[in-house]
Amino acid sequence: MAKISRAPGRRSTRIAAQPKDRTRSPTPNSPAPAKREAVATTSKPRGRITRAEQRAASVKLILDTAEELFSQLGYFGVTIKDVADKMGIHAALIHYYFDGKQALFDAVFDRRADFAVATRTAGLDAYEAAAGNHPTVEGALRAYYDGAFDVYINKDEGWRNFGRIFAQVNNAPGYGAEKMDTYFDPLVLRLIGLLKKALPEATPEDLFWSFQFTSGAYTLILSRTGRIDRLSNNVCVSDDFEAVRDRFVTFMAGGFDALYKRGKRKSK
Repeated sequence: MAKISRAPGRRSTRIAAQPKDRTRSPTPNSPAPAKREAVATTSKPRGRITRAEQRAASVKLILDTAEELFSQLGYFGVTIKDVADKMGIHAALIHYYFDGKQALFDAVFDRRADFAVATRTAGLDAYEAAAGNHPTVEGALRAYYDGAFDVYINKDEGWRNFGRIFAQVNNAPGYGAEKMDTYFDPLVLRLIGLLKKALPEATPEDLFWSFQFTSGAYTLILSRTGRIDRLSNNVCVSDDFEAVRDRFVTFMAGGFDALYKRGKRKSK
């Protein structure tokens, strides 16, 4: 493992850089090209890690650090140098793994988005199988949102940082909006389909606006701004995702139903 040189007074992070070109000239810490295959196929001594493991650990450390900074400062508030400075390494090492800030942000978002999508998909699959042709508004919303709160209830700081990034992306045009389109729009349309079955006479406008209100409230919660803590004199706490999950769907389902009933009255 190579120790990256650092500026005086800066905390050092030990992180391994792997050579991109397997034909490059050997260095004091790497085997000659002709021996690389033998090194790769030889059983590693107990306690030593492979280059692939070193690379994975290096990338994870970069992503964790970038995720924390993006969650606090947003996409435009963070530079590659900021991430490198926080880690105590040179920015060149981050550029070795990621082709600029956009690629770094994409990697931060993508590594958790797949799990988030899988969780919601599983929730919707299970609910559709159980409800058949008779879904309810509250049941559909619980299938979509309840499982999504679990990773935040478990108090994993990485996921909570991702939650703030998710909120930024969901509420900002441009730099990350395509992420929502790619990962989450198919799920949203599936949820709307279930809500349409539950409220067959609801107008598309009411259904989509209702989801918009629900999505906005959800991402405000993920932002954990601390405002509700101050307003309530700490009766309510931004980090209390269990309290949120206990109330969120019931409140939102009431909004869907109220708009639906209003629409029926107006159509008479």
